[in-house]
Amino acid sequence: MPRTRRSASGEMPRLVLGDARRLVSLRVGCYCLAAACSPHDLSEDRLSSSDMDELAHGAASLVRPDRLWSRAEVLGRRSPVPAVAGAYAWYFKQLPAAIDTTRCVTWSELTLLYVGISPKAPPASGMGASRQNLRRRLRQHYALNAYGSTLRLTLGCLLAEQLGIELRRVGSGRRLTFADGEARLSQWMAENAFVCWVAHERPWELEDALLKTLDLPLNLQGNDQHPFRHHLKSVRFAARDQARALPGWPR
Repeated sequence: MPRTRRSASGEMPRLVLGDARRLVSLRVGCYCLAAACSPHDLSEDRLSSSDMDELAHGAASLVRPDRLWSRAEVLGRRSPVPAVAGAYAWYFKQLPAAIDTTRCVTWSELTLLYVGISPKAPPASGMGASRQNLRRRLRQHYALNAYGSTLRLTLGCLLAEQLGIELRRVGSGRRLTFADGEARLSQWMAENAFVCWVAHERPWELEDALLKTLDLPLNLQGNDQHPFRHHLKSVRFAARDQARALPGWPR
């Protein structure tokens, strides 16, 4: 069984949600996490009581995890990540930018900055549903490149100056990656980015609840009102514009 990580003092990690330092289950269309923030309206018609209980359990699993997992563990031969649908939460030791984390969830000495899901919600047409899963997606975040990982793109743009990397257009195509800087980004993630996950058949519902109740600075989609969003979008746009203006990086 996975061991629970303890703080340097030997105490069990405490959940911190803003100044409240508490976890509260609310039924606001679904059971949501809320602390030091106002609940948002969610549609109650589409969720049964069992659905809401499942969302509450899934959310609690991400903000009060038994433990967090490292890059080496996720990419290991016996990866603990299941090949199923679900949601995941990324906690960071070192922040990738000057971010106000006053209202962010913390676990031990790490800060929750980003949540994601795999797969995405199926299209309304019912065709072309994603076959992605947690194991494959977390491997992509830890080991692929900025073209295949929104999280890597965000982190690399914020850390470009610190790591000495830049977004580049690969070859003559439209793919944008950090080229030979991807290895440095992976190393930074190995030292600073840790993840946990929870299996869920409809992870987009869980993601919606989390985005409406938690402070998640690195999420862009569905997080329009976050104060860090404008800066993050500007940094990413500037990096993309510069990459498109530079010669293509040889394959």
